[in-house]
Amino acid sequence: MPQAGGNRAYTRRMIDRNVLNRLIERERADFVARNPRSAAAYEDATSLFGRVPMTWMNKRAGGFPLYLATARGARVADLDGHEYVDLCLGDTGAMAGHSPAPVVEAVRRRLADDGGLTAMMPTEDASWVGAELARRFGLPYWSFSLTATDANRWAMRLARALTDRPRILFNSYCYHGSVDESLIVLSSGRPASRPGNVGAPCDVLQTSRVAEFNDLDGLARELAHRDVAAVLMEPALTNIGIVLPEPGYLDGVRELTRTHDTLLINDETHTFSAGPGGATGLWRLSPDVVTIGKAIAGGIPCGAYGLSASLADRALGRADLDLVDMGGVGGTLAGNPVSMAAARACLGEVLTAEAFAHMAALTTRLTDGLRAAIGTHRLRWSVSQLGARVEYRFADPAPRNGTESNAAADPELDDYLHVFAANRGVLLTPFHNMALTCPDTTEADVDLYRDAFAEALAVLTSRRSVR
Repeated sequence: MPQAGGNRAYTRRMIDRNVLNRLIERERADFVARNPRSAAAYEDATSLFGRVPMTWMNKRAGGFPLYLATARGARVADLDGHEYVDLCLGDTGAMAGHSPAPVVEAVRRRLADDGGLTAMMPTEDASWVGAELARRFGLPYWSFSLTATDANRWAMRLARALTDRPRILFNSYCYHGSVDESLIVLSSGRPASRPGNVGAPCDVLQTSRVAEFNDLDGLARELAHRDVAAVLMEPALTNIGIVLPEPGYLDGVRELTRTHDTLLINDETHTFSAGPGGATGLWRLSPDVVTIGKAIAGGIPCGAYGLSASLADRALGRADLDLVDMGGVGGTLAGNPVSMAAARACLGEVLTAEAFAHMAALTTRLTDGLRAAIGTHRLRWSVSQLGARVEYRFADPAPRNGTESNAAADPELDDYLHVFAANRGVLLTPFHNMALTCPDTTEADVDLYRDAFAEALAVLTSRRSVR
């Protein structure tokens, strides 16, 4: 199992903010000059809330978002005709690459052959996908949603019903989509609503408990209240920067949850990058539930949750639970024929064991390049890899939990590195410094970003911005 780091008293690098701000202004000016059509499209989008289809698209290092024209494999092109190596890949949603041929053909065939987009009828593809997910993750029974957020919501509802307990426990600064209960953090060691939480239906302190990742003592204290239905966690934190588990931590979580009669839900939506069976398969974990989404259908909306045999039997044996109509678990479009056809093609022909091996090798090549550049310029930063996914943090050693990782954030430095890369033909995840590879990514693609990153650091340090 990977290690998260050594001495925790990490030291932040010192950046000359005046120099950094001048570099950001220069890169943004180049970005504006390069992308007039995207700028105009953004200005014209007055009917959209925040001028974008989803408000998170306003996380834009260059001042406005680039507008998509085409996407294929590991590359995208914008309205101004610029092609980019895409290391964002839909923040994992396009981990199979953009428009993978087997998925496109499966969807085309489904539509062209009068297969229907949606009907309240099962398909044989769904059974195949369920069996494949069972093989990969080790849980025998699967159900589908359209998003990982919904998969998490429905898994939590089942957990509360089957344990007759009201609360869910999360790791501080975790990410589980827009699940209301998950927006809880530790602030100065005390539970609090995550800053910026929009319109919470009730006080998150009434629905949730929180513990730091890699802190078994903190987890034990919270579970001792005996009111936690489930621990919902990523096997490694991701959306706050990759935070890897320390040796023995995940085994300790499993032991504590069993001791306290609490269910364990592994959210593999991002940690699927670890391998064909995600971190659960790679590290031989034994959760009660696995949730997943984004990547499994090659970009077509799809999520899923898998249940252990004992949990499925308990749920199906409860006559008082409405699992068929309006009991709060399910959606009309979930498990639709198009999503299931896409997932079968993606899992069967694209995100194979061979593809994951290729992706991990390329990501290791990139990881080594990032570390070399950081070392050359003597920056106290760290780099963490999880299979096909790599991120760097502005701290060394690497943060060991979400609160430390959040404290290591530097939005201005993020913006500089993101817009610098975009101006040189590479896209990263807008929210953080995640780079992800797909089956179509090449050595030349990762080397392009490695070289752009090294150039960005050379410009920064040559101007005496580090002291």
